[in-house]
Amino acid sequence: MAGGTGVALVSGMTTEYPAVVYWHRELPPLDGNVLGEHVIEATSRRVPYTLAHRDELWNECYRDLMDETNRRIEQEVSRLSGRYAHVLNETIDSRHDDASGESWLRGRFTYTLLG
Repeated sequence: MAGGTGVALVSGMTTEYPAVVYWHRELPPLDGNVLGEHVIEATSRRVPYTLAHRDELWNECYRDLMDETNRRIEQEVSRLSGRYAHVLNETIDSRHDDASGESWLRGRFTYTLLG
């Protein structure tokens, strides 16, 4: 990963770079100073709205939403001159566009910025 940017890891995984985004029970390094609380919204890519393969499509949208959220939070940490983000709360809901026949997930994430 370029520039020492890491991603949140599944418990037990290691990396040579420290993570930038820490989720819920994952604790960021203790040397960070709280710089404030922020909110970010993100969406997944759109998929066809169908009952066929519904679970697979939801899982695909969820993975895409989490990837997009990690990317956006990492950008905000850099833009705001922080070092880490600790995600505290999330709200995820599904969206549907009847005209296009598509569905997607939208998430709203509250995080603490640490410097």
